[in-house]
Amino acid sequence: MTADHTTSIPIPDATIPRRTLCTGLAATFALPFVGPAQATPLSELTLYGPPAGPSIILAYAVGAGLLGKVADKVSFKVWRTPDEMRAGLTSGNMQAVVMPVTAAANLHTRGLGVRLANVMTNGLLYVISTDPSISSFADLKGRKITVPFPSDTPELVFRAALDKNGLSAGTDVELDLAGSPIEAIQMLLSGRIDTAVVPEPAATAAMVKAAASGKEIHRVIDMQAEWGKITGLGPSMPQAGLALSSTFIEEHGDKIEPLLGALSKAAATVNASPSQAASHTAAALELPWPVIEKSIPFSNLVATRAHDARPAIDALLQAIARTQPKMIGGRMPDDGFYL
Repeated sequence: MTADHTTSIPIPDATIPRRTLCTGLAATFALPFVGPAQATPLSELTLYGPPAGPSIILAYAVGAGLLGKVADKVSFKVWRTPDEMRAGLTSGNMQAVVMPVTAAANLHTRGLGVRLANVMTNGLLYVISTDPSISSFADLKGRKITVPFPSDTPELVFRAALDKNGLSAGTDVELDLAGSPIEAIQMLLSGRIDTAVVPEPAATAAMVKAAASGKEIHRVIDMQAEWGKITGLGPSMPQAGLALSSTFIEEHGDKIEPLLGALSKAAATVNASPSQAASHTAAALELPWPVIEKSIPFSNLVATRAHDARPAIDALLQAIARTQPKMIGGRMPDDGFYL
């Protein structure tokens, strides 16, 4: 999907650099306003997000005009691949980006000046299948499961869940890696595969499209619940959040609180009124509003300050560090990661 769409606020023309993924977080229990004080809003600001649930919050905040104290002109654009997202941050073209927490941690520990401001979803991964008999990981034995974004959060979380359930990837379960959730659901709808791990709103989109053609795709396993079994912290997986570049923090530090406050307000409205949220965001996300509306209850959307979510974030990053330390930059992020 493309990203040059807004709802009620115009989007300035800009190119999004290409490809990448990962997420990271770190905490500083007080917000440092190191930038020059500004009494007036910025002239313009572009927020970037993935084609997934958290972007509903961004697009709604933009479309509903909640960011007037942050910038006079606000736009929202979708980054389409992890590499594109990382390239945008490292080049400086993107300064306020929703991304996987693991990706943010990676960029921070590598010294690229990225800090996590908040968490915007407590998990939106699901196993979906054309086979309704699947209800647990035990039912996946002997099957081929398609997972998007190789060597990233979906694959690593799924592998961890396999281990927790006594299953081995490659022996008990065959992993088929897809480049993106869209690719995975296209394969599912065409009958080339029967089971996949995908995020919202891709899961809902697959189910809606299947129903329109007389087929059925079922939501069979909640990966948040499976992750809770691994961590012991309940069915919560802080999968993505808003990361800010050091440039944004230094130059526009006084805009961080208004920005996070607006996103918190947007998240509350989105969860309370999915239909209203869908009407404001369908054009920006290039998805039918029924898909957005139906996906919101399964997206676990929040706007929790990064330092408040740190225990759950650390659990995710520590699990990844045990198997794929390079994914988070070789070590756990320091306290400065968490705004």
